[in-house]
Amino acid sequence: MAGSETNKLLRGALLLTLAGLIGKLLSAGYRIPLQNLTGDLGFYIYQQVYPLLGIALVLSLYGFPSAVSKMTAELRGNGKGLSLKSFYFPVFLILFFINGGMFLFLFLNAGQIAVWVGDANLEPAYRYTSFAFLLVPFVSVLRGVLQGIQDMKPTAFSQIGEQFIRVFVIIYAATYIYFQSGDVYLIGKAAAIAAICGGAGAILIVGVFFLRKNPVSLEQFEIPWQFYLKSFVVLGIAAALNHMVLLVIQFADTFTLVPSLMDYGYTKLEAMKAKGVFDRGQPLIQLGTVLGSSFALALIPSISRERLTSNPKDFYTYIHSALTISFYLAAGAMVGLIVIFPEVNILLFQNDQGTLSLRVLVIAIFLSSIAITAGSILQGLGYIKRTAGFILIALFVKWIGNQALVPLFGITGSALATVISLALLSIMMLYALKRRLPELRVERHINWLALSIALTGMCCFLLVSDYLAGDVLSRLGLLFYVLIVVSCGAVLYLFLLLRFGAFTEKEISMLPFTTLLIRFHRGRK
Repeated sequence: MAGSETNKLLRGALLLTLAGLIGKLLSAGYRIPLQNLTGDLGFYIYQQVYPLLGIALVLSLYGFPSAVSKMTAELRGNGKGLSLKSFYFPVFLILFFINGGMFLFLFLNAGQIAVWVGDANLEPAYRYTSFAFLLVPFVSVLRGVLQGIQDMKPTAFSQIGEQFIRVFVIIYAATYIYFQSGDVYLIGKAAAIAAICGGAGAILIVGVFFLRKNPVSLEQFEIPWQFYLKSFVVLGIAAALNHMVLLVIQFADTFTLVPSLMDYGYTKLEAMKAKGVFDRGQPLIQLGTVLGSSFALALIPSISRERLTSNPKDFYTYIHSALTISFYLAAGAMVGLIVIFPEVNILLFQNDQGTLSLRVLVIAIFLSSIAITAGSILQGLGYIKRTAGFILIALFVKWIGNQALVPLFGITGSALATVISLALLSIMMLYALKRRLPELRVERHINWLALSIALTGMCCFLLVSDYLAGDVLSRLGLLFYVLIVVSCGAVLYLFLLLRFGAFTEKEISMLPFTTLLIRFHRGRK
């Protein structure tokens, strides 16, 4: 029975990982047509609103449902039922108090927040955004309870459904603005409305599953207020921060970048458009981080204090595999994107503005992948508050870095501030991991020769392809060129890693297309 339960939990965790991957791909992908339709100014407006909406999304998807899930599992494990009076009402009340406070703060201070970010025209968008937090208690309780009884499908399906609704509403609004020459600030309101519609759709989807399961008991018990509150603070808020690494960095940009660019010498309109150019890097970083960390994060359910105690050899194998896979994939994505960024910038965003600054920013792919993977391992070991503290330190460094570097170097200064803050975050995460696991030797498990050969081979291929292709005039031609070159470069990189022994066969078995990859791996011997 224990093995069956463990397998069920692992399958559920992998399902959530897959749903998260699809959701992140959708979240990153729709920003490209959004920028194409509304321009850098529209993209700037959207990115000024997105971090707040992203916080509500992460809390409703990862933070609060995890806390409710833990409460559900512990109460059921102690033989207590989930009654309306002893469980649902107090849990919902706490959540409503927390999110209601966020709603009131944003709604009542929308004008002041717009002034803080340097654009009073954003006040209506921030006021609309506040309503997204009112939906968080409903979807969090429903998702959390079902996860607590080990049913992960509702959360996975509702996450994908929520993202599809959000993407549809935002792209519809962007298309309307483009063809009707409407007020570009409408995209800020549309982003908030899309989040609200997506949240309502998620409640509907997960609500259907909830009614089928009907996990409501008539049994009552004394309300453990302290247990509920502690779970929400530690798991609901602190643990959710590890899913907000990139959001936290964007949050600092929201409040500091435009004023700092004006100190650099830009007019207000120029500063807004420059931030829109800088924000082109966000979907690419998100996609690269998904590639660099998702396969590694799929291993995280196998990491816990209990496994460390009961089977340390297997535990360290999982740790080393998670970090090395993340390292190889993130390094390849970072270097490859840096090399071909001019073509990618023109293909996706219609011109090559900001290429130098965005090449610096792309380093964030590697650093955020390592930080997120290491942070997830630390959380699996129970160090939740510590990882949250590290992320808040990174926010402080990014905030100060923008104010110090942007007036000197423009958006390149913001890129440098992002890289510095994420580098510090990665160092803190890895140092804490090393202190907790003294036998961890990640640097010894990385095949530096294979990595150097693979990166060099990929870069040479990309540079030679660029030289031979010359100037590709049409975007359609550029699309085919980039797709072919990126695909071939990625295959070459992976092939060289395999041929020179970067992965063990056990690590290869954790990747897609296992049989083919193992054949390449064995072919080198």
